[in-house]
Amino acid sequence: MNKEALRQFLVDSNKAGYAGGEEKKWIKEPNGSTTIPFEKGEWRSDDNFYGGEPYGGRIVVFYKDKPHWMMVYYGWVTEDVETNIVYGILRGALMKMPDDAPFRGPREYKEGKFTYTNKWIGDVEQYSGEEQITQGGNLIYKANYMGGLVDQRSGV
Repeated sequence: MNKEALRQFLVDSNKAGYAGGEEKKWIKEPNGSTTIPFEKGEWRSDDNFYGGEPYGGRIVVFYKDKPHWMMVYYGWVTEDVETNIVYGILRGALMKMPDDAPFRGPREYKEGKFTYTNKWIGDVEQYSGEEQITQGGNLIYKANYMGGLVDQRSGV
C-alpha cells in the first residue's frame, strides 16, 4: 500500500467534494441519498450520505477499482440554528484538512463568532474522531467519524 498516495488522494478528494461545494456534480440517488464522486488517476472515491438533520454517510476510496479505505460519519445541527450557516463554517474547516491527518478539518478553525474543533486518534490506516462547532461557547454542531483501511487481506 502506498500510504502517501492515499493521503494525498484524500486531501484532493476532500477539497473537490463536500468542502468544495460543487453541488452540480453531486448525484441524487433513487434511495434518497446523495453521492459525491471524485476520480484522480487510479484512485476513486464515493462520498454517499443521507442529508437533512441529522445526517449520516460513508466515504469509500477505491484503488484500481478495489475498495481500499473508508470512513463512516454521523452528525447534527441543533434545532434552533440555521443549518446553512453551520455547514458554511464546516466547509471552511474541511478545506483546511491537515495533510498529515486527512480525515476531516484541523484541530481548530475560527470564523467570526464560530469555533470548529476536531479531536481524533489514529492515522490514515485506522482512526476515529469527533468534530464540533460552537457559537459563543454553545455547542451548535457535532459529528463523529471513524474509519481506515479496508479489504487489505482475505476475510469473509
